[in-house]
Parts: sequence; structure tokens; C-alpha cells
Amino acid sequence: MKSSLRFEITATDSNARLGQIHTSRGIINTPAFMPVGTNATVKAMTQDEMKELGADIILSNTYHLYLRPGHEIIRGLGGLHQFMNWQGPILTDSGGFQVFSLSPLRRITDEGVEFRSHIDGSLHFLTPELVMEIQSALGSDILMAFDECTPYPADKEYALKSLQLTSKWARRCKEFRGQGSEVRGTEKSQLTPYPSPLAPKSLFGIVQGSVYPDLRRQSAEELIALNFEGYAIGGLSVGEPKGLMYEMINFTTPLLPKDKPRYLMGIGDLLDVLEAVAAGIDMFDCVMPTRNARNGTMFTSRGRISIKREGFKKDPNPLDPGCECYTCKNHSRAYLRHLFMNREILSMRLNTIHNLHFYLDFFRKMRQAIGQGEFEKFRREWTPVLQDNFHEE
Repeated sequence: MKSSLRFEITATDSNARLGQIHTSRGIINTPAFMPVGTNATVKAMTQDEMKELGADIILSNTYHLYLRPGHEIIRGLGGLHQFMNWQGPILTDSGGFQVFSLSPLRRITDEGVEFRSHIDGSLHFLTPELVMEIQSALGSDILMAFDECTPYPADKEYALKSLQLTSKWARRCKEFRGQGSEVRGTEKSQLTPYPSPLAPKSLFGIVQGSVYPDLRRQSAEELIALNFEGYAIGGLSVGEPKGLMYEMINFTTPLLPKDKPRYLMGIGDLLDVLEAVAAGIDMFDCVMPTRNARNGTMFTSRGRISIKREGFKKDPNPLDPGCECYTCKNHSRAYLRHLFMNREILSMRLNTIHNLHFYLDFFRKMRQAIGQGEFEKFRREWTPVLQDNFHEE
């Protein structure tokens, strides 16, 4: 199966990269933030609102959609794009992290992972081949190879076995997708690739190795040999100290091919984003803007704000005076606080609109800075703002 993905780097500023990922469903401008639509929806948002905010791509979750409503149902309804009425690119993750983080019981073997659903306790067995089937049925534009998300802390022996399993599963994913002829010295999968007209367009491998540089290098080399269309760094932000996470990002990123997209999975703290972009990362996803919005924490040009504060009870000003989002142009802090304190549904919507606008606008400005050769200036200006956990006015 030929990939329709094409990656173009249009400018660099030291290691930071400005680029475009061309897919059959549209262009993804990089560095890119992918809003998370776990259950075929970015929580509290319509698809039209996501387009208006400027989202180029969204992420949906293989694990959750497999459990409910089921990939066969979505395939029968025309695939995920038709199901949710989003015609832009979609990336689906492999489900490996969710099995690691959500399942009350799991058992890992060479063949795959047996786990119990966090929804009803039913028993399931995910294999690399089934994960490819699910994502093929969904019709993803970019899909992820099945991996084991190595926990932290993990001793080196466990981390090595984990990355070896991830490499083995990555090879099986590549074979099942119908490109096994590119991989030498491997037996073909005994299963038949999923016969879907909605087959995915490109496949990314996921680098593991915990916090051990030599294992990260080994994982990257083994995946690069399989010639994926893009490469992700997984297994970070799972409990390790921030400094150690940065060390792994800065060590691993240069190991990945320069001519293919690099994706840092599940990391969306904007301080972390700045560190990763400086290292050469192109793609990010995180629930931070949406989850924080629902909990009343808002991101602004002056730092984070808790909309629950008593001081906002009579405040007629917009949440962020310089912001151009719908929420800031139409509603006061007093109103936003009132909605939140009364648990109104509109609170979740207005807060989410603002936070997603802030994130997507931050990425737009960051791309502009890279294009102008001013990324380090941008980073210096934003770092003190982002370090301010809660701005007091």
C-alpha cells in the first residue's frame, strides 16, 4: 500500500523546523498541535468550531473506539471521517498507552496484550494485527504501530524487553499493512490484511527505551530499519522527572530521520513543547487545554487563571483582553465564573473554545517565529509566562 503522506521542511531555525505534512485530506502545518478527540469528539466542541479555530488535524483513540461503539460499526457507517463529519486528517493512536493506564488488569505476551475493559470488565486481546485492523476500519490518515508503553520507573532489563517487544510488534504492523516485502528476514503474518477501502494512508513507529539513552538509540535504529512514514517518541511524561524527560527528548530526536515527521506523544505542557520544538519535534497532542477548561483552569497571555477565583465575581473584563476567541470577544470573567460555579454546560464549551484557541494560536505564532528566525526570542518571551502557574491580578 502506497503512502499519500509527504513531508516538506520549509524553514529551520537552529534545530526547530517549520514544515508541512501533505495528506490526501489536507495539509498539516508543523509544528502542529493535535486536539484530542478520544471518542470521535473533541469534548464540548463541534467539528465546525474546530475548523474555525484552525485545527489542521485531530487525534482519536483506537482503544476507546474499539470498545465503544466498535470499529466494525464505524466502518459500516463509512469510516471515522463520515461518522463524526470531520473531513480533515485524523491520527489514531495504537491503544498501547490506554491499555497501560486504564485497564484494571492486563497480561503482556509476545503475541499481544490481554486486558479487561475499564468500561464493563470484559476480556479482550489486542495484537498488532488487530490494532491495524481497527485503524484500517476507522480509515485513519495517520496510524500508529502497536507498542508497549514502558512504565516509569522500570529497570533496564524490563525496558530492554519492552523495546524488543515494541520492535517486534512494529514489524508485524508493517507486514500486516501489506508492506512486508520491504522488510528482509521476517516471516509473513499468517493473517490476511483487513479488506477495507478505508485503509490508512501512513504508519508511524514509536520509539521506546524508557530513560536509558542506549536503549532509546537501539529502539530508534530498529524502527528506522523498517522505514516508517514517520516516527514518534513514546513512553515519556509517565512519571519521570522533568529534567530526565528533557534529556531523553534532546537525545532521541536527532536520531530520527530528518526528512520525516517527528511526533512527541501525549506531551502538551507548553514549556515542554518549547523544549521539544527546539530539539526538532514536529507534532504534539495532549488533553491539557480541554481537560483544564472543564476544570476551570484557563490559559492566557499572562499565565494560567483559575476562573473559580472570588475576585472574578464582579469582573466585567474579558478573560484575556488581547485574545480574539469567541469567548473573550463576547463574555466577561464574571459571567464565565458564574457559569462554572453553577456547573452550566455552557461553561465547558466557552472555556474549551478559549483554551483551544490559545493553544492553536500559540502554535501559529511559534511557526511564524521559526519562519522569521526568531524562535529563541519567542521562547525567551514565553518562558516566564508559562512558568507562572497561576497569574494573580
